[in-house]
Amino acid sequence: MGANEANESVFDVYRDRVDRPLVRLFRSYGRPEIAWFGLGMAANVVARVASLLPPLVLGVAIDAVFVASDPFTLPVVPDAWLPTTQSSQFQLSAALIFGAFLTTAVFTWIYGIAANVFAHRVMHAVRTDSFERMQRLDMPFFDDKQTGEVMSVLNNDASNLEVFLDDALQNSARLGVMVLGIAALLFYLNAQLAVVTLIAVPAMVLFTLWFMRVVEPIYVAQRASVGDLNTRLENSLGGIQLVKTATTEDYETERVRRASYEYFEQTMQVIKLNYVYRPGMELLAGVSFAATYVVGGVWLFSDAPGPFTGELTVGTFVTFLLMTQRFVTPLAEVSNIIDQYENAKASSERVFGLMDIPVRISDAPGAVELTDPEGRVEYDHVDFAYPENALKAAQQEISGERVLHDIDFVAEPGDTVALVGPTGAGKSTLLKLLLRLYEVDRGEVRVDGHDVRELTLSSLRGAIGYVGQDAYLFDGTVSENIRYGDFDAGDERIEEAARAAEAHEFIRDLPEGYDTRIGERGVKLSGGQQQRLSIARTVLQDPEILILDEATSDVDTETERLIQESLDRLTKERTTFAIAHRLSTVKDADTILVIEDGRITERGTHEGLLDAGGTYATLWGVQAGEVETGSG
Repeated sequence: MGANEANESVFDVYRDRVDRPLVRLFRSYGRPEIAWFGLGMAANVVARVASLLPPLVLGVAIDAVFVASDPFTLPVVPDAWLPTTQSSQFQLSAALIFGAFLTTAVFTWIYGIAANVFAHRVMHAVRTDSFERMQRLDMPFFDDKQTGEVMSVLNNDASNLEVFLDDALQNSARLGVMVLGIAALLFYLNAQLAVVTLIAVPAMVLFTLWFMRVVEPIYVAQRASVGDLNTRLENSLGGIQLVKTATTEDYETERVRRASYEYFEQTMQVIKLNYVYRPGMELLAGVSFAATYVVGGVWLFSDAPGPFTGELTVGTFVTFLLMTQRFVTPLAEVSNIIDQYENAKASSERVFGLMDIPVRISDAPGAVELTDPEGRVEYDHVDFAYPENALKAAQQEISGERVLHDIDFVAEPGDTVALVGPTGAGKSTLLKLLLRLYEVDRGEVRVDGHDVRELTLSSLRGAIGYVGQDAYLFDGTVSENIRYGDFDAGDERIEEAARAAEAHEFIRDLPEGYDTRIGERGVKLSGGQQQRLSIARTVLQDPEILILDEATSDVDTETERLIQESLDRLTKERTTFAIAHRLSTVKDADTILVIEDGRITERGTHEGLLDAGGTYATLWGVQAGEVETGSG
């Protein structure tokens, strides 16, 4: 791995490794929807071919019906099938023109429906697969990656691909049919004048290749700036309470202004290039039209000019002018197609970059189900260090500072093990290894004798209930949030779980009871209410192993007492790990582990640790003194 790669995030590295992203998009996601794609393309071709018929018929009618200088003939149609009188020729011409416009309209509608179904089906699959993949990524990715940039991939980049599949592809097909069809007709009518009309095409091709080469890296930078802006907006809005209480509105506004200006600058670079490319293409297309008009006009007024030979009729000249104008419009729109193509290419690189990030923590080959767990947990001389970043984690490189050292203990089924110690000592990290949110570097964590790395993640985590110090609730009803512990639970079980968590009383007082919507992250509830819903969710899960990471940290003393009584009943027959700041909540634990600087420095019961006179006894003395002072 080179020096530059070492400074990049895992997302940047795997995005840069994506090869032919749009080809991969079609291979992986377009193929299952190929029927819709084929229908759209076929309808598009028919519509565009039909749209070329009116100018051709008009030219033939001018020469045969109005000027009467040439016979009434149509390409690929035998003369014996065509009428011979001027009135019938006029009627046929009118019918063909009307029929061509009707055919164009009908098949354009078919193409529009088919193209949109194809694009939206593909994007539905891409968006859901990206989200599923993102959820399975290891925790270091989320520690290292800003949420706003991931949201940009799932929303903005997916939408860019949708626009490309819906518009750019079909417009490219339309352009190809129009250019080839018009060129074929022009050469059929007058090959010499056709050369004049098409003389600017090579210059257009070269100009387009230059534009694609220059604009591509700018699009990549533009997409990155969108992610940065989204992250800044999400962080500022997510922390709006802190922003207001700290009166940092001006500071946050300035940070958003800088991120927005970066996006503005990248966007302006794209726009500036577009305003060089588009007028340039229009100029070259205009040169084709002007050259056709001048050469054809001179040809009509006098003999064939210069090297040209033969005759040019009025009808043919009119057809050339109409066809050239139709030729100009799609060529001038090439810039839009290139715009969408480059945008889609940059976006697809980001989408597949996200999908390609390797998942280190997953089910091992031959992983077994943890069935009927008893709840025996062993930490066997465990060491752990956080990787410096998600890239090193994905590549299984351990380079960070070690945060856990030789952790070794056993929790028997039904035991309660309390972890105490200063903030940052490694208590929460230790229990996240049991959930396999992170992987141990040395040693083993075992459940019922199985190394957790040999168990399926679903069965391992399904046997463990986790209540963290930060209760996360979804935007929905109270009932929906509790039911997250067991989606099959009925209303009766939900109410039982709420009662066990001392939540039923306040839920009953809400405007719509269990059907009350609580807002994003439970913003309409107090911190204590949020925590009790989180505990009710875990009660409903009914796990064999319970992790309480300062689960009562956000409730008042009386509510804490009530919840603690419920938790005591809940933990009676479960293996429980409790991280607590208030030692009074864990003094009855079977084993208390004192964690300092990632090491177990003391272990024992409450009374035994007090008698030992170590760190635990000191902490207990300080907290007991605070209680006495507060009550005195």
